[in-house]
Amino acid sequence: MIGFDKTLRKLCDASVRDYINPYDHIDWPESIDFDQWFMSPELISLYGTEAYDKLTDAEKKKLSFYEAVNFFSLNINGEKSLVQGLAERLYKRNNDEINNYLHHFLDEENKHMVYFGQFCTRYAAKIYPDKKMYFPREYEPGEQDFLFFAKVLVFEEIVDVYNVAMSRDERVMPLARQINLLHHRDEARHLVFGRQVVKDLFNSRSSGWPTETKQRVQDYLNSYLCAAWKEYYNPEVYRDAGIEDPYEVQESAYENCNAREHRKRVSEGCVRYLLKNGMLREEPAL
Repeated sequence: MIGFDKTLRKLCDASVRDYINPYDHIDWPESIDFDQWFMSPELISLYGTEAYDKLTDAEKKKLSFYEAVNFFSLNINGEKSLVQGLAERLYKRNNDEINNYLHHFLDEENKHMVYFGQFCTRYAAKIYPDKKMYFPREYEPGEQDFLFFAKVLVFEEIVDVYNVAMSRDERVMPLARQINLLHHRDEARHLVFGRQVVKDLFNSRSSGWPTETKQRVQDYLNSYLCAAWKEYYNPEVYRDAGIEDPYEVQESAYENCNAREHRKRVSEGCVRYLLKNGMLREEPAL
């Protein structure tokens, strides 16, 4: 990771400068008014579909609450795996250059889980479970580390687009806006780190992989992008919001042309970066 030292020092300095205590930084109200937006309407998974258009304004706001809980739950589930993976790589051989920043990365991801978890458990009394399945397999040298950081990058690139939009949307209730802003402030640094690490790992390791391994990695990232998006269309959210036939609604919404265009637009920056650096062979059919 030649030339990365200066960037890492800047990232570490920014993390120290922006350090906050997650337990006293947010004033958590005892209860919240559900007649308000918890997520920007345009980011709700059903937006632009027939099912959404049939809802009253009150029902749309109720749906926005459970969509926010799902979005925060996705972050909690993703960050649990991220924290575990980062901890496993802390002080690992050949990671000397990035160890200092990994400490900040771990600290900040733990804070994020505090924010998201507090919101979900206080006001929804639940966190939607992680439905991803993992199957152990053998890896080529460097493949597992690359895929770990690449998946983190993909997930955080999508999430950050949502964070930025909602942190700026004055329609969204103040507490949700604040949580999205706090997350974005840290994620902006994580994305700088992630793009550099992913690029360096791929360039340094993929040259030694057989052709079929490189193609497998490219296909895996393609599939991961699609799978990550699928979780935004959660039938449990629709059921909790009082929508009938939640699984049919999920399938219809995911295939909706407006939803496809939304996924493509939000993923554009991430996909362009992966294609440019050879980590994808083709644009995913999102």
